[in-house]
Amino acid sequence: MQILVTGAAGFIGSHLTERLLADGHGVVGFDSFTDTYDPAVKRRNIEGARATGRFELIEADIRDAAAVDAAFANGQFEAVIHLAALAGVRPSLEQPALYNDVNVTGTANLLEAARKHGVARFLFGSSSSVYGNRPDGGAFAETDRVDHPISPYAMTKRAGELLAYTYWHAYQLPVVCLRFFTVFGPRQRPDLAIHKFMRLIAAGKPIPVFGDGSTQRDYTYVADIVDGVCRALAHCNEFDIFNLGSHHPVTLAHLIESIERVVGRKAIIARRPMQTGDVQVTYADVTHSHTTLGYAPATALDDGLRAQWQWVESHL
Repeated sequence: MQILVTGAAGFIGSHLTERLLADGHGVVGFDSFTDTYDPAVKRRNIEGARATGRFELIEADIRDAAAVDAAFANGQFEAVIHLAALAGVRPSLEQPALYNDVNVTGTANLLEAARKHGVARFLFGSSSSVYGNRPDGGAFAETDRVDHPISPYAMTKRAGELLAYTYWHAYQLPVVCLRFFTVFGPRQRPDLAIHKFMRLIAAGKPIPVFGDGSTQRDYTYVADIVDGVCRALAHCNEFDIFNLGSHHPVTLAHLIESIERVVGRKAIIARRPMQTGDVQVTYADVTHSHTTLGYAPATALDDGLRAQWQWVESHL
């Protein structure tokens, strides 16, 4: 299968690209190498894919409708896996218009090109942030209401899902939306908590901790996420939504203790207040993903942290 992967040089995108190539697919990566973090890091992420000789890279912005259309006209893609986006709740509060432009306009450009050029399958990388904040702290299911986003980032991801449904309803473009839950592992973005904590703890510097450490997240290892994406690719024949998480909420305090064990140093805590856009608990009900896709995340938190620390340590 010939597949276009947007955001192919990013954290999840680079791992997914390697898996697709290993599975025998042809992959074209589409990435703009933005400076949200060092573009050189992203280029290193795809060195393995480029070494295969079966990976083509297009450097362009998904907001550029002409560039997107040209890629589709030349590529004859059977499937699109759309992971390119501006990510992060807190940065979206500072630049809501930019997040809307990249994440919503860019997604609309890709969906329209897919419709125009007869793509058979479209996978959209969404986020658990669409669920918002729920006081009862239960697991999030795909059937839950998602009409109260609490950050611009969450809004853009929900808007992308709605665009995706529109293209299924109006044009019969099969689309699957994948709601990722707190992905971690080698190549994780340097601004995300686990990567940041590992570097700061190793250097003996304070780590910023928002709140009292009781917030809970569903930390999911990147290889398990990639496996879920590949399973969803094989089942993309209508519109559907799947949670991809571990179904095991972990408190921030427990996460820090686990990182301390892996790094071999105690953390210096710099306590800060909770911020707008933060939620108390997120974790995935993966019943639908397991039943329909056979999705079964297998990587324990400590095993995943050790793998990530080995990668971080080699890049310090």
